[in-house]
Amino acid sequence: MSAASSPFPSTIVVGGTIGSIVVGCKLQVLHGQPPEYRKAEILSIRPSPSADDATRCEYYVHYSDYNKRLDEWVAPERLNLLGEIEYPKIKKPKTVLAGIGKETGKGSEPGTPSGRMSKNNRKSNLSKAATTGKGTEAASSSLAVPGTPGANNKRKASVMEEEGEASQEKAEDTPSTQTLADEDEDEDMNGSVALDAAGDEEGGGIFSKEQEIEKLRTSGSMTQNPHEVARVKNLNMIQIGKHEVETWYFSPYPVEYAYLPVLYICEFCLSYFPAVKQLGRHRHKCTLQHPPGNEIYRKDDISFFEIDGRKQKVYCRNLCLLSKLFLDHKTLYYDVDPFLFYVMTMRDDDGAHLIGYFSKEKESSEQYNVACILTLPQYQRLGFGRLLIAFSYELSKVEKRLGSPEKPLSDLGLLSYRAFWSESIVTLLVEQQKAGIETSIDDIAQKTAFQQIDVLHTLQNLNALKYYHGQYVIVLSDTVIKNAERSAKKKKREVDPKALVWKPIHFTATQLRFL
Repeated sequence: MSAASSPFPSTIVVGGTIGSIVVGCKLQVLHGQPPEYRKAEILSIRPSPSADDATRCEYYVHYSDYNKRLDEWVAPERLNLLGEIEYPKIKKPKTVLAGIGKETGKGSEPGTPSGRMSKNNRKSNLSKAATTGKGTEAASSSLAVPGTPGANNKRKASVMEEEGEASQEKAEDTPSTQTLADEDEDEDMNGSVALDAAGDEEGGGIFSKEQEIEKLRTSGSMTQNPHEVARVKNLNMIQIGKHEVETWYFSPYPVEYAYLPVLYICEFCLSYFPAVKQLGRHRHKCTLQHPPGNEIYRKDDISFFEIDGRKQKVYCRNLCLLSKLFLDHKTLYYDVDPFLFYVMTMRDDDGAHLIGYFSKEKESSEQYNVACILTLPQYQRLGFGRLLIAFSYELSKVEKRLGSPEKPLSDLGLLSYRAFWSESIVTLLVEQQKAGIETSIDDIAQKTAFQQIDVLHTLQNLNALKYYHGQYVIVLSDTVIKNAERSAKKKKREVDPKALVWKPIHFTATQLRFL
């Protein structure tokens, strides 16, 4: 349902009707247990799928000052229509007066409204589209989402073509385009490719067919306007193995799979299906019982597999789609060739079950040892995230390099890394103090494989840097030492360097050339 203009002259009013609620409104919405009213913004409106009344709608809301993972669809009964309602401001369209002379011949005809293309430009664009049409069709059909039947790929290609043609017609026939306010910057960022802001200049984020295909190839965007569409979660629940997991964020699964009650995912090959019967038929044919890569670590029931994104594209793309459900600004989907994926699994009689993973660039100019890291929600708060981080630094020690995760980190990732850095550094300092050995920041970095900047920031967070007699010294407080001793008594999963069977892979220039 498209947004309508506010019927009220003022921005904030007290009280309103359900019919006056439009996209962009901010009002109080019932949330939580026990339920209480919290300020929220309406991001999208749709007809209620379970209502007999065709006029009944559901509202997708984002709670102010809360993480986006709490966004949800709410019924109209949860909206407080008696309190203050803030309506979006109406932006007046810009008017451009075209004169007559040499300057008016640049890009538009005299008297042509702003944003409308001239007939000559329109004809030239149509001729370009006609000459490149065959190549575009081939490219759009080849950029199919993995794990879907061939018919769905063809359908998606045709839909992409129709959207590209519609976007061209809209750009030609619309004098000006009014877009919603830019998405608020969320603190929940991850260490993967940042959200691409390209395409906001022409037509408010509307791309031509060629631009859309190029954007799909380079950044994995599968939407015409990622700033707006990605704000609305398209899946509420997934079933992977024995677990039903509530999703947190938008993920660019094909439109045929969007807004299903449950999306069923094979826990070994990560293919996705709309019905449990289709998943059952797939499981009879699927022979995988572990990730399709080399097992480089095995200790107790934990195994790590190394997977090359260039050799196992389908699995890695499916893994990226799955992880996007729980990472906000991750957009890496299609270009998996430049990355290695390290998947952590738990083994039992049925096979090796996915717990989490991290990816790293094959060649990083910034010496990053992690590009993106995730522990699935059903395995969080069990120490597996710490194990993933420890394993990434164990690889850095074998490579004899100092590593660091790609910045900026997500909120949960930052907490996990800070806790790991603090625990490792304090443990090392206590051991060095007992042995009577003086330690510098460079020494800590060499022994832990942490970059110096991460060591410095961790010591600052611990308030362990003191200025004494013209120089900075490292001093641990009694509280920090007691917390470290208490943490050391807890049973934790540790990475055993002896169980790691791995040699760093050195890629040639040809292997690092990705087309």
